[in-house]
Amino acid sequence: MVAIESIEILSEAGWRARQREHETRVGVWTDPHQARAGRGEKHPVHDFLFDYYAFRPARLRRWHPGPDVVLAGGSAREFLRWPEYREISGGVMLDLGTLPPKRRAFVAWLRDLLVAVRDRPAFFGCHGLHEWAMVYRLPPEKIRHGAWPLRFSTDELACIVENLPVRCTHFDAFRFFTPAARPLNRAQPSRATAPEHEQRGCLHANMDLYKWAFKLAPFAPSKLIADCFALARDIREVDMRASPYDFSALGFAPIQIETPGGRDEYEHHQREFATRAGPLRTRLIALCTRLLAGSAT
Repeated sequence: MVAIESIEILSEAGWRARQREHETRVGVWTDPHQARAGRGEKHPVHDFLFDYYAFRPARLRRWHPGPDVVLAGGSAREFLRWPEYREISGGVMLDLGTLPPKRRAFVAWLRDLLVAVRDRPAFFGCHGLHEWAMVYRLPPEKIRHGAWPLRFSTDELACIVENLPVRCTHFDAFRFFTPAARPLNRAQPSRATAPEHEQRGCLHANMDLYKWAFKLAPFAPSKLIADCFALARDIREVDMRASPYDFSALGFAPIQIETPGGRDEYEHHQREFATRAGPLRTRLIALCTRLLAGSAT
């Protein structure tokens, strides 16, 4: 049972204002993506968050208040279109008791993962070589972003990968390594062992906070989802700037991780992102804890 003092009651004017604010904020990201899609264009940097994570722009724009918020006013009944909401005296709110057992098990797993990543020492020595390992010894016709030039020839790129330690800890990056690159990686994460390798210095682990947030929708506050998206978008830009591709025509100056100065620059970004991700991870852990408590039978 939730204590009454922990519940926030929003007037219709109040929650409508938050809804509009959210829609305006995310529209800066979703509108250009949808305009490009309408023209049949692809952006190799910014479209990734929509294509890879598969959370549709319409769902990102959709506002949900999160747990323990009562939406007052007659219009709040529109939220009853989602089965996770219920009508109470004074308005409409999320019903945490509707969290089914399968999703509850996922929330428990996710909380354990987030806590483990939070408590595990951060590692800042990978230098972004994962994108290089994804094209290592690969024929040109099989390169993912083949429409964009590489900064090095195939042999030069291979030499860089072979002479720098490959130390990727993130399975969802490692699984895209070329077969020739996989043995070069210090760790050999699998889907089953991924939680044992995840660590908060990894750009992709911090980018994935967006994935974990939207997987909790509609129970996740939309502000948290948008905050995680904003971080993921910044990480994606750095990720691609440190890649072997040349995206300077799009305004992304390369981070030359093949040089000591470039590796220092990359690590600076890693540390900055790890700092920014910390409070978001804490909010996600708190949300998981609340969902588990509210759905307990």
